[in-house]
Amino acid sequence: MLQDSFGRRFYYLRLSVTDVCNFRCNYCLPDGFQCDKSIPEFLSLKEIGVYAKAFAALGTEKIRLTGGEPALRRELPEIIAQCKQTEGIKKVAVTTNGYNLPSVIDSWHDAGLDALNVSIDSLNPANFKKITGHDRLHKVLVGIERAQSLGVRSIKINAVLLKKDNASEIDQFIEWLKNKPVTLRFIELMQTGDNEAFFKKQHLSGALIIEELINKGWQPIIKAHDAGPAEEYWHPDFQGRVGVIRPYSKDFCKSCNRLRISALGKLHLCLFANQGIDLREYAQAGDAEQLSKAITGLIMNKTPSHLLHQGHSGMIQHLSMLGG
Repeated sequence: MLQDSFGRRFYYLRLSVTDVCNFRCNYCLPDGFQCDKSIPEFLSLKEIGVYAKAFAALGTEKIRLTGGEPALRRELPEIIAQCKQTEGIKKVAVTTNGYNLPSVIDSWHDAGLDALNVSIDSLNPANFKKITGHDRLHKVLVGIERAQSLGVRSIKINAVLLKKDNASEIDQFIEWLKNKPVTLRFIELMQTGDNEAFFKKQHLSGALIIEELINKGWQPIIKAHDAGPAEEYWHPDFQGRVGVIRPYSKDFCKSCNRLRISALGKLHLCLFANQGIDLREYAQAGDAEQLSKAITGLIMNKTPSHLLHQGHSGMIQHLSMLGG
């Protein structure tokens, strides 16, 4: 089992397959994806297979495919299938903005998709367009309904908390869960290299939401060992669950169970690390064993915590770089 010097075990890999995103979310890429040079050569299907095999050999059980927007990789179904067929990998998930979800979810499901996370920052079409730059809320919701009808086991909706743009919709979001068997996760806005002014205007603490949930009878859920960072709650009168992700909370990193590989094959020991560590040579050589050995040595350099509370976001200029 992959374990760092603080005793944290890592069951969960977040693997970015592209940095490119087709949304213009005001908290991430308000001017859209910018590429000064030619788009770099992202990890190939073969290379992704080597990373999956190497991490599986170290006890990783869950792979989440992220971006940018992973649906922009036409071979995403093949990537899902390859990860799913890797011995030791029990769960394959995708995080998407849902732009073309109705037309692709069947192929993802057929490839072996176990879990789906979809970003929906507003349930109001006009506000959704204002935040994301796209009038696609209806399409996204249709895609989610299709995923449910196919039997995708785990569906989560991600909503970034924005004090001025969607805080007034929190009650509407929660009421939406009355008859929706999904998990809605409110995510605290995080400061990155290029959103400092926006962060100061829009950051809202998730602690306020947790306090309100508890006061209304919501009860905490014990985390699974491969679960993400959300604190989740259930209520007997609701089919859905509510999660809150609070990266600025005390001891947030104490239960960290995940590592990240960028679309260029770099290992990021933390989302907000100062740099990624290039391991692509092992993947290009098809050497999963040596890749596993390299990861095992590097994990001991993982720090006890990020430094977000000090305003330090490492190399992350925007969350599209590593899928958040």
